[in-house]
Amino acid sequence: MDCILFQHTLLVNPRVFAQYSAVSRHRNRAWNLSCWAVGLSGNKWDKNSFSINGSLFDSFSDESSPAVSFGAVDAEITQETIDFFVSDAESDPDRPSPGYSSIEQALSSLRQHKFVIVVDDESGNAEGNLVMAASHANPAAVAFLINHGSGIVSVGMTGDDLKRLELPLMSPETEDNSLAPSFTITVDAKVGTTTGVSASDRATTVLALSSPKSRPEDFRKPGHVFPLKYRNGGVLRRVGHTEASVDLVTQAGLPPVSVLTAIVDKQDGSMASMSSLRKLASDHSIPIVSITDLIRYRRKREKLVERTAISRLPTKWGTFQAVCYRSKLDGMEHIAIVKGEIGNGQDVLVRVHSECLTGDIFGSRRCDCGNQLDLAMQLIEKAGRGVVVYLRGHEGRGIGLGHKLQAYNLQDLGHDTVEANLELGFAADAREYGIGAQILRDIGVHTMRLMTNNPAKFTGLKGYGLAIVGRVPVLTPITEDNKRYLETKRTKMGHVYASDLHGPSTETIIPKKDKQDDI
Repeated sequence: MDCILFQHTLLVNPRVFAQYSAVSRHRNRAWNLSCWAVGLSGNKWDKNSFSINGSLFDSFSDESSPAVSFGAVDAEITQETIDFFVSDAESDPDRPSPGYSSIEQALSSLRQHKFVIVVDDESGNAEGNLVMAASHANPAAVAFLINHGSGIVSVGMTGDDLKRLELPLMSPETEDNSLAPSFTITVDAKVGTTTGVSASDRATTVLALSSPKSRPEDFRKPGHVFPLKYRNGGVLRRVGHTEASVDLVTQAGLPPVSVLTAIVDKQDGSMASMSSLRKLASDHSIPIVSITDLIRYRRKREKLVERTAISRLPTKWGTFQAVCYRSKLDGMEHIAIVKGEIGNGQDVLVRVHSECLTGDIFGSRRCDCGNQLDLAMQLIEKAGRGVVVYLRGHEGRGIGLGHKLQAYNLQDLGHDTVEANLELGFAADAREYGIGAQILRDIGVHTMRLMTNNPAKFTGLKGYGLAIVGRVPVLTPITEDNKRYLETKRTKMGHVYASDLHGPSTETIIPKKDKQDDI
């Protein structure tokens, strides 16, 4: 049993949690969780205080019931066997996942002027891209891309090359959106092309984009080829096809410019299934690799964070060890708060927390960030072993402090938290967790019980040799100020809260709203 301690006072009606038995879906991924929790009055459980509550966002009715403090509870986290995985290839980072080619095979193919198929999702909900070194492009290869792909021929390029060619982003606001590709203005080469749309014309444009001798005046804008901005750090920062394609050609010793297209079903134009991708690979002797394996391959050879300082850190929750890390990508400093001996790194209680100045420091009631951090520290202190990774640069789900305050103003006008970010020109969630994964590995974590309500934090962990063996929900008080925010995260962003954990015999305890203090 893992003991969960809620030391801060949550005013609730006397009642208990019954067993959670829940399945929540996010992109066809199953989360299974069993959890026993008991509400306490003082240190004793009153078995006569049992009652059932409804939705997560009940109106906090039944004001006549006596309020009690929500004390300590025990929670049993059931080991996950569906989609929460331990990497079979952890002992050999260069060994491919079952059913895939090795990264070395892919690199060899690229050096031989051939294609590689890159797949981004190990859960089966895959998107595959045909990838080739842009410097090896030719009319036949581009015709093959067009025939088997979406018809959009993209070229992955570094920021330096895009700046040299004066190719601005088509939508600058997407640059900070870790989920979306960053397209620049489209182009055609001026010399050697006619309309720009034929396979021969597009091959000429791709070659021109890959040439270090090309100049801005060598291109017409707009055109028929779609340059894409590669994010520094590649797949160790963003698990995307653009980053994977440029990483692969770079690892192959070729210029850091790729040509790629999404593979679609020839019959209905939908994204090609995994079986279709494998058939295409087999029919044309094309290596098929996963981004997970590429992450593992790169992680063996390089690291994007460096440990800069370690110190004892006494806190109001207990004494921890603070470990400072600096990102080699942007110089940003992050911190890991470690309790106890990590030892073999198995079954470690972990919280990956995004910086929130307003919530963590000033106790803002608009969000649940400060309460989640407080609860995570309590749980780890109680367990005597665990890690909180505090990622800076994540303010407002990655949009920055000033923009977050602007988003607050929009929320006061009726926007929800997702709509406000989009209105300001940002993604709903622009955070990246690759740095956090590298920090966890440096500390020695291998398998973890992750404290989160957010399914996005699971993306790409397998490539780092990290496995989630259980999820610990982080349930904090619901207030009038944050209940719409939490409901939006649940309905629009796939977060899992108490109302999502209902089963046939599930009952949920809901914090009771106090008239004078929402928290």
